[in-house]
Amino acid sequence: MAITKTPVRMPTVPHTAPTNDQVGIEERVARIKTRSIKKETKVQGMKLALSMIDLTTLEGADTPHKVQQLCFKAMHLHDSLPGLPKVAAICVYPSLVKVAKKALGDSGVKVASVSTAFPSGQAPRNVKIADTRFAVSEGADEIDMVISRGKFHNGDYNFVFDEIAAIKEACGDARLKVILETGELGTYDKVRLASDIAIAAGADFIKTSTGKINPAATMEVTLVMLHAIRDHYLRTGRMIAMKPAGGIRKSKEALHYLMMVKEELGTEWLDPHWFRFGASSLANDILMQLQKEADGHYQSADYFSID
Repeated sequence: MAITKTPVRMPTVPHTAPTNDQVGIEERVARIKTRSIKKETKVQGMKLALSMIDLTTLEGADTPHKVQQLCFKAMHLHDSLPGLPKVAAICVYPSLVKVAKKALGDSGVKVASVSTAFPSGQAPRNVKIADTRFAVSEGADEIDMVISRGKFHNGDYNFVFDEIAAIKEACGDARLKVILETGELGTYDKVRLASDIAIAAGADFIKTSTGKINPAATMEVTLVMLHAIRDHYLRTGRMIAMKPAGGIRKSKEALHYLMMVKEELGTEWLDPHWFRFGASSLANDILMQLQKEADGHYQSADYFSID
């Protein structure tokens, strides 16, 4: 797809968004899901998907040892398979950022941290800003914030915009992923409007979900968000990254997402800097499929570490 840039304009707070063709979106995704990739192209696609995964642990029972184990997996996905990439990032709570940063060392794997009263977003703005600043001070390379869905549903779009902009400022040099929690937004039109607000407010990524509610990521919702990214790029020349998160468990599904990204945005977005999967369990399925491609046999899930 050829994309022509236009000059950058000053951001404004969106209050309306393009209407989405529900039938068209769902038919487009249904067609993509019928496709298959064979042989070496499939292997290359699965390795690319591995390099785009944010391995995540976001539980109240998280411990430093659990985070250290996850970091080890990030750097050693399956040592019996040569030529595997590292994952893109480890995502943890702010209190465990320093542990992850030390464990990952100079591996090149990023440390991401949730903030802004994840997953509910129900906290005063000063608390959210402090949460973000603490995570960055501990060494977070990326911040995953949640929007205030209650304010969004109440039509207070200026509040949502201003809060994202304030968190972006608090991030400093860290990249900001803005989680829309699309399963709580209700319609494709609301997903598009929330995407436009997040992008206008300075998001580096837009992200579907926290992974804490159902439905989480779907290809249909992701397609709507990709359209927001595409339209912004056409207007401004600024690339925005995308992260579907939650519920993506199978390698075939990941390959379908990559097909969609390539066709909607172009090959420039087929890079961990511009596209991520928030799907820890996806890693093991890809590893099982790659082992099958390598020797013709599936290994038991017992041969792969549990995230």
